[in-house]
Amino acid sequence: MVRIKERYLLVNILYPSEIGSKPNLPDAVVVNQPTSDRLTHGQLIREIRAEVASLFGDYGSGAVSSLQIKYLSTATSTFILRVNRAHYRLVWTALTMMDHIPTRDGKLCTYRVVHVSGTIRRVEEEAIRRARDLMLAVKDQAGAKDNAALAAIMGEGKRTRQAPPVQDALNVDEDDSGDEEMQDYGDG
Repeated sequence: MVRIKERYLLVNILYPSEIGSKPNLPDAVVVNQPTSDRLTHGQLIREIRAEVASLFGDYGSGAVSSLQIKYLSTATSTFILRVNRAHYRLVWTALTMMDHIPTRDGKLCTYRVVHVSGTIRRVEEEAIRRARDLMLAVKDQAGAKDNAALAAIMGEGKRTRQAPPVQDALNVDEDDSGDEEMQDYGDG
């Protein structure tokens, strides 16, 4: 029996167009604001599948038929997707091209894939670590009017706490970086 191999994508929904709209809040809070409670698993999965279909046609639609949302938090604007390992890049591309929330009012946003892993446990641990780092960055920058909090979240600028450094936009587990589908197999 062959085990079906999956990839889990940790995705943050960011609102960069909202920066500066609320001067009494740090930019980190504004960019990472909660998503509308009207967003459901079904709406989000339909929008992702529609974007994959528009970018990759019937091939893309068939390739991501097993796509599933394992976790959605509108409070933290975070969700976890499960997709077949061979086709996770199609979903990632579709998320990159999406620019609004699939609800009636459809706020402009950016979908940012922040972690890719072969196990949901690692993705959950990364989500918890990122939430903790965000809270520390907001606490450190409370009352600041500049983009220092945003820079701290993105891993740029000077840190004032001895928290572990925030890594770049994407984390790929070491055991996940050697995908077999990327190898060139010859006919002979």
